[in-house]
Amino acid sequence: MLLMITQATDIEIALANELRPVVLRLTRELRRETEQFGITGRQATLLWLIKGSPGLTLRALAEAEGISPPALSGHVDRLERSGLLVRVRSTDDRRRVGLELTSEGERVLRSVRERRTAWLAERLGALDPSALHAITAAVEPLRQLLESNA
Repeated sequence: MLLMITQATDIEIALANELRPVVLRLTRELRRETEQFGITGRQATLLWLIKGSPGLTLRALAEAEGISPPALSGHVDRLERSGLLVRVRSTDDRRRVGLELTSEGERVLRSVRERRTAWLAERLGALDPSALHAITAAVEPLRQLLESNA
């Protein structure tokens, strides 16, 4: 029994060593597609999180991203100066300030998504059907891998 655990661990480590650089490179390439819109990959993620939860506070956004509010405030300040989001004071509690996308922020986020999708679709289109099938089969297990860490 111990031998099977060791073998499984060796297989998992070998797969992780092959998968990690591929995922990192894919992420880097998709982030490059974002830069033409004048925002970083992290800023695109922040916009996406705010879009999903309008009124999200800076503290809640920092928690979602796993960084401190002071580290995050620079990104939020730049996005606000660029006209992509606004700070909105709560009518119930004037001390509470939420974040919301502007119409320009919505447009940029939509453009980023379309650009990233087009970039990826173009590359997928160059693959043979068996490679496409393998990637299709891997999507759900990769999703489960991410959800197991949530």
